[in-house]
Amino acid sequence: MAVRKKTVVLWAVAAIALASFAGGAYFATHIEDFRSAARVTAKAAETEGRTTSASGRAPNPDALDVNSLELAERDVATVKPEVVANREFPVEKTAIGSIDFNQDMTVQVFTPYPGRIVQLSAQLGDEVQKGQVLFTIDSPDLVQASSTLISAASVLDLTSRNLVRAKTLYETRAWSQQQYEQAASDQQTAEGNLRAARDAVRIFGKTDAEMDRMIKERKVDPILVVYSPVPGRVAARNAGPGLYVQPGNPPAPYAVADVSTMWLLANVPETDAPAYRVGQPLKVKVSAYPDHDFDGRVDTIGLTVDPNTRRVLVRSVIKDPRHELWAGMFANFVIQVGDPVLSPAVPLNGVTREGDGTMIVWVTTDRRHFTKRTVKLGIQYNGYHQILEGLKAGEIVATEGALFMSNALTTATR
Repeated sequence: MAVRKKTVVLWAVAAIALASFAGGAYFATHIEDFRSAARVTAKAAETEGRTTSASGRAPNPDALDVNSLELAERDVATVKPEVVANREFPVEKTAIGSIDFNQDMTVQVFTPYPGRIVQLSAQLGDEVQKGQVLFTIDSPDLVQASSTLISAASVLDLTSRNLVRAKTLYETRAWSQQQYEQAASDQQTAEGNLRAARDAVRIFGKTDAEMDRMIKERKVDPILVVYSPVPGRVAARNAGPGLYVQPGNPPAPYAVADVSTMWLLANVPETDAPAYRVGQPLKVKVSAYPDHDFDGRVDTIGLTVDPNTRRVLVRSVIKDPRHELWAGMFANFVIQVGDPVLSPAVPLNGVTREGDGTMIVWVTTDRRHFTKRTVKLGIQYNGYHQILEGLKAGEIVATEGALFMSNALTTATR
């Protein structure tokens, strides 16, 4: 047993020694490659150091700055230079807002007459068509109008029979002309009352067939049907069976919105407000659809600045034909506020950030010797940095491998 344990220990020691040897060999082999790939051209610094030592002057710190690299022959292929070209960059503003229903296309559906809700026929979020039933109510006003209709129909029937009898009696000279004319007048008055009663019931949405059935059956129909006045989606439902509702008494039992367009409400800084104009096109993104842009236009710009936030309301109308946007969503929008400008452009991987926050590129003329240069950046667009200062079109910069050279310079100058 002791012999077996000793054998295991010997094998473990041998494995560790082998791993250490392999790691040391790999490091020794590649450290020289790394240094040669970042061979610093510091001849000016060395010359300056020797000169100042001979003359007794203090070294010039500027002369000791090393901002250049010379690539070894085998490392040239690892760095990809690219000629700087001018590209169009849009003049844009960005902001964050929220999606809301287009209130210009949203209808609050109230009952035209007071009554108690009997049945609800649409749920929140349902698609409805114009003329589709939303809810029904038991309306006392409809009961009164229906009763008047039935009474008017009965009176007309009576006066019509009286007129027939009066005409017969008048022709046999049993009635006077005055009595006959009075019967005719009563019948005409009954006809007018019936027409008025039918019009009164028709206001409640009853059809002629429904009114004829009420007259025939002499039965009042108290149910008032409320229809959707527009096509769209049910945006709100604030009612339930048994609730007593009145015309214009908020909240409305239903709200129906045309969701083919939505509103984007954003509050922009007052310093950006002069750049916005009604009718400007914009692109909208929401986190639910990161790969899809929604088109829209600025519809309204507020006339006041919020005294607390110093921001101005900008409202836009967004096209949403597939009904993908929901009220309350956060959205980012980009709006073009000016004509595109031509500027030198460098791919995103061609710009690196220094420890002090400055942005640099590596410039070359022979694709082997590279010099570090500080640049001022603008916006990012379509995979390129806009260069505002420090570089011009026609110069050659490193793209792939720029970060490698920055790290190599930092290592070589330590």
